[in-house]
Amino acid sequence: MAGYQPKKRKMTCEINVVPYIDVMLVLLIIFMVTSPFVTQGVEVELPKTTAAESMQDMAEDPNMSFIIVEVDRDGNLGLSVNDEEVMRGISLQDLVIRVKAELSLKPNSPVAVGGDAATPYAEIVLILDELSRAGIPKVGLLTDIKE
Repeated sequence: MAGYQPKKRKMTCEINVVPYIDVMLVLLIIFMVTSPFVTQGVEVELPKTTAAESMQDMAEDPNMSFIIVEVDRDGNLGLSVNDEEVMRGISLQDLVIRVKAELSLKPNSPVAVGGDAATPYAEIVLILDELSRAGIPKVGLLTDIKE
Protein backbone atom coordinates (compact mmCIF):
# COMPACT_ATOMS: atom_id res chain seq x y z
CA MET A 1 0.00 0.00 0.00
CA ALA A 2 1.17 3.35 -0.82
CA GLY A 3 1.66 6.02 1.79
CA TYR A 4 -1.05 8.37 2.92
CA GLN A 5 -1.24 11.39 0.72
CA PRO A 6 -3.41 14.28 2.04
CA LYS A 7 -5.68 15.87 -0.50
CA LYS A 8 -4.34 19.07 -1.78
CA ARG A 9 -6.85 21.80 -1.27
CA LYS A 10 -7.08 24.61 -3.64
CA MET A 11 -6.64 27.95 -1.87
CA THR A 12 -9.56 30.31 -2.30
CA CYS A 13 -9.51 33.98 -1.45
CA GLU A 14 -12.94 35.05 -0.26
CA ILE A 15 -13.98 37.84 2.01
CA ASN A 16 -15.97 36.77 4.99
CA VAL A 17 -18.92 39.18 4.97
CA VAL A 18 -20.60 38.02 8.17
CA PRO A 19 -18.65 40.42 10.44
CA TYR A 20 -19.42 43.31 8.08
CA ILE A 21 -23.13 42.53 8.21
CA ASP A 22 -22.95 42.50 12.00
CA VAL A 23 -21.25 45.89 12.07
CA MET A 24 -23.80 47.36 9.63
CA LEU A 25 -26.71 46.10 11.75
CA VAL A 26 -25.21 47.65 14.88
CA LEU A 27 -24.72 50.98 13.07
CA LEU A 28 -28.28 50.84 11.77
CA ILE A 29 -29.59 50.34 15.30
CA ILE A 30 -27.45 53.21 16.61
CA PHE A 31 -28.75 55.57 13.91
CA MET A 32 -32.34 54.52 14.49
CA VAL A 33 -32.03 55.15 18.22
CA THR A 34 -30.26 58.52 17.95
CA SER A 35 -32.21 60.04 15.02
CA PRO A 36 -35.16 61.33 17.11
CA PHE A 37 -32.73 63.35 19.24
CA VAL A 38 -31.00 65.02 16.30
CA THR A 39 -34.04 66.86 14.90
CA GLN A 40 -33.46 70.57 14.70
CA GLY A 41 -36.28 73.02 15.06
CA VAL A 42 -37.83 75.70 17.13
CA GLU A 43 -40.66 75.03 19.52
CA VAL A 44 -43.53 77.33 18.63
CA GLU A 45 -47.06 77.52 19.87
CA LEU A 46 -49.25 78.04 16.85
CA PRO A 47 -52.44 80.03 17.24
CA LYS A 48 -55.60 78.01 17.44
CA THR A 49 -58.97 78.98 16.05
CA THR A 50 -62.39 77.46 16.17
CA ALA A 51 -64.02 79.55 13.46
CA ALA A 52 -61.83 81.53 11.11
CA GLU A 53 -63.30 83.93 8.60
CA SER A 54 -62.23 83.50 5.02
CA MET A 55 -61.11 86.46 2.93
CA GLN A 56 -64.35 86.33 0.94
CA ASP A 57 -66.42 86.62 4.14
CA MET A 58 -64.30 89.53 5.29
CA ALA A 59 -64.64 91.24 1.90
CA GLU A 60 -68.41 91.41 2.34
CA ASP A 61 -67.98 93.64 5.40
CA PRO A 62 -68.52 97.26 4.22
CA ASN A 63 -66.44 98.61 7.13
CA MET A 64 -63.33 96.78 6.01
CA SER A 65 -60.91 97.15 3.12
CA PHE A 66 -57.72 95.29 2.29
CA ILE A 67 -54.64 97.51 2.32
CA ILE A 68 -51.67 96.02 0.48
CA VAL A 69 -48.24 97.63 0.39
CA GLU A 70 -46.09 96.29 -2.45
CA VAL A 71 -42.36 96.55 -3.06
CA ASP A 72 -40.87 95.66 -6.43
CA ARG A 73 -37.34 94.41 -7.05
CA ASP A 74 -36.04 97.98 -7.51
CA GLY A 75 -37.46 99.13 -4.17
CA ASN A 76 -40.36 101.13 -5.62
CA LEU A 77 -43.39 101.24 -3.34
CA GLY A 78 -47.02 100.78 -4.31
CA LEU A 79 -50.31 100.86 -2.43
CA SER A 80 -53.47 98.94 -3.29
CA VAL A 81 -56.81 99.11 -1.52
CA ASN A 82 -59.34 96.35 -2.28
CA ASP A 83 -57.30 95.19 -5.31
CA GLU A 84 -57.41 98.69 -6.83
CA GLU A 85 -54.03 100.34 -7.28
CA VAL A 86 -54.06 103.66 -5.48
CA MET A 87 -50.49 104.85 -5.77
CA ARG A 88 -47.30 103.61 -7.40
CA GLY A 89 -43.74 104.92 -6.93
CA ILE A 90 -44.45 106.89 -3.76
CA SER A 91 -42.08 107.68 -0.92
CA LEU A 92 -42.15 105.78 2.35
CA GLN A 93 -43.48 108.79 4.29
CA ASP A 94 -46.35 109.29 1.81
CA LEU A 95 -47.12 105.60 2.01
CA VAL A 96 -47.36 105.67 5.81
CA ILE A 97 -49.61 108.75 5.70
CA ARG A 98 -51.91 107.13 3.13
CA VAL A 99 -52.14 103.85 5.09
CA LYS A 100 -52.99 105.77 8.27
CA ALA A 101 -55.66 107.70 6.36
CA GLU A 102 -57.22 104.47 5.06
CA LEU A 103 -57.17 103.02 8.58
CA SER A 104 -58.80 106.12 10.01
CA LEU A 105 -61.72 105.57 7.61
CA LYS A 106 -61.96 101.81 8.18
CA PRO A 107 -60.03 100.88 11.35
CA ASN A 108 -60.53 97.09 11.13
CA SER A 109 -58.86 96.80 7.75
CA PRO A 110 -55.97 94.34 7.50
CA VAL A 111 -52.63 95.67 6.26
CA ALA A 112 -50.26 93.37 4.35
CA VAL A 113 -46.77 93.98 2.97
CA GLY A 114 -45.72 92.03 -0.10
CA GLY A 115 -42.50 92.02 -2.02
CA ASP A 116 -41.07 90.61 -5.20
CA ALA A 117 -38.98 87.47 -4.75
CA ALA A 118 -35.90 89.48 -5.75
CA THR A 119 -36.62 92.29 -3.29
CA PRO A 120 -33.97 92.54 -0.57
CA TYR A 121 -35.31 91.49 2.81
CA ALA A 122 -34.01 94.72 4.34
CA GLU A 123 -36.54 96.71 2.28
CA ILE A 124 -39.44 94.70 3.70
CA VAL A 125 -38.15 95.05 7.25
CA LEU A 126 -37.76 98.80 6.79
CA ILE A 127 -41.38 99.13 5.68
CA LEU A 128 -42.60 96.94 8.55
CA ASP A 129 -40.61 99.06 10.99
CA GLU A 130 -41.97 102.36 9.64
CA LEU A 131 -45.57 101.09 9.75
CA SER A 132 -45.03 99.90 13.31
CA ARG A 133 -43.58 103.28 14.33
CA ALA A 134 -46.59 104.99 12.77
CA GLY A 135 -48.84 103.16 15.21
CA ILE A 136 -50.34 100.57 12.88
CA PRO A 137 -50.96 97.65 15.24
CA LYS A 138 -51.16 94.63 12.92
CA VAL A 139 -49.23 94.22 9.70
CA GLY A 140 -49.04 90.89 7.88
CA LEU A 141 -46.84 89.54 5.13
CA LEU A 142 -48.36 88.82 1.75
CA THR A 143 -47.54 85.47 0.18
CA ASP A 144 -48.59 83.61 -2.91
CA ILE A 145 -50.81 80.58 -2.33
CA LYS A 146 -49.60 77.44 -4.10
CA GLU A 147 -52.45 75.30 -5.33
